Amino acid sequence: MSQSESVLECQDLKAKGNLPRHVAIIMDGNGRWATRRGLPRIAGHQAGRRSVREVVEGCGELGIECLTLFTFSSENWSRPRAEVRALMRFLHQVLIEEVKALDENDVCLETIGRREDLPPEVNEELDKTMERLKDNKGLRLILALSYGGRRELVDCFQKLMGEVQAGRLRPEDVDEAMVERNLYTGDWPNPDLLIRTSGEMRLSNFLLWQLAYAEIYVTDILWPDFRKADLFQAISEYQKRDRRFGRVG
Repeated sequence: MSQSESVLECQDLKAKGNLPRHVAIIMDGNGRWATRRGLPRIAGHQAGRRSVREVVEGCGELGIECLTLFTFSSENWSRPRAEVRALMRFLHQVLIEEVKALDENDVCLETIGRREDLPPEVNEELDKTMERLKDNKGLRLILALSYGGRRELVDCFQKLMGEVQAGRLRPEDVDEAMVERNLYTGDWPNPDLLIRTSGEMRLSNFLLWQLAYAEIYVTDILWPDFRKADLFQAISEYQKRDRRFGRVG
């Protein structure tokens, strides 16, 4: 897609209205992309960096409020140690190299997950990056790091149980709204659209509560090949959906 075509497509999507406030993406297929080319798996993650850039730009151009990227799951720690180390080094490098562009595009960076699991140097760089971008008013880019949906629910329930035991909360006062406020994502709207690349048909323990009524779009494209045009295609498909939330249309 040329620059002029991208601008026209963006304008068309905005004119139709009904844009998602929050897009979540499971960025799948990096390893397969690399393996098919006889490259080490980390090369797939490195190639996926352009895809991240394009979806961040595309969401910013559309005026979407939040973009959550499933960056590193709690289960990913079980991968070979060398691969995990390479991924952490890569994340550290990307934070350093991309902060200027994110700042110029008015992006605010936030995270969900158990950051305490990450190496100290990665956490330090995350803190520096988020501090620099904290006053930006554009897209809220949320990285899910050492994140697991079941773990998030356990953390939430333990927090509420602690409030009950301390006498600050009655069990009968716990409702869905209170659970939502105490999830990692309590400050943001739930995702309207989930995009999963590589054709896999599963949630992979991602945002299990928050995706209850999200529209799901699956593409066979591997993440390193995903481009802004593919994001726009997913959003165009979303605009055709009839979201009934269990009600009769």
